Amino acid sequence: MPLAGQGMLLTSMDVDPADEADFNRWYDREHIAERVAIDGFLEARRYVAHDAAPKYLGLYSTATFEVLSSPAYRAALANQTEWSNRNIAKFRNMIRGVARITASRGQGRGAVLGLVRIRPAAGAEDALRTAIVAALDPLPFDGLISMHLLENDPALSKPLTDPPGVTSPSAADWFVLIDGTGVDAVRAATIGGFDQLVAENGAALIAAGVYKLLWDLAKSDLGG
Repeated sequence: MPLAGQGMLLTSMDVDPADEADFNRWYDREHIAERVAIDGFLEARRYVAHDAAPKYLGLYSTATFEVLSSPAYRAALANQTEWSNRNIAKFRNMIRGVARITASRGQGRGAVLGLVRIRPAAGAEDALRTAIVAALDPLPFDGLISMHLLENDPALSKPLTDPPGVTSPSAADWFVLIDGTGVDAVRAATIGGFDQLVAENGAALIAAGVYKLLWDLAKSDLGG
């Protein structure tokens, strides 16, 4: 598969403009490397919105889905650094998906990412999955590299900023990722590209937007 591994942690958030310098420094100098170093994590990618909300997006690939509930990952969540706690407290509009990669087609990853957020109808997941997987074909479209389906685990998907006991409406959402080489190609496939399919399967289209890659980090980049 073009996406490494079988699990994906997706996080997205806004931060106040006054806090962005410290937020980006933390993400670039501590947070991504800290997460990629966890046993079972393979790589991470950072994005900034071109035409999307929230503004910032992070994708963390894991060798298996089970890594995202492993003792090593739970320990990292329970022992955040002071810098992490300071920045997490400033997140706004946070989305946090702990997901299985259920389909991935194409070759490689692009510099531009389309993100379609879908809320399945209870009991209609199988039909929706079948329809989405059939549509994940980048080959007919110039500028598209690969396409992927992520399905959140409702029990594990919870924004870190939510108070205890609160279940986020987004906990059971799915995400279609569209990797491409340019904004125009990705936008054409993302904005409106899944509306009819979603409606025909009783689901709700929550959002669709386009992000641009900031940088990525693989486990092998960490060295010894």
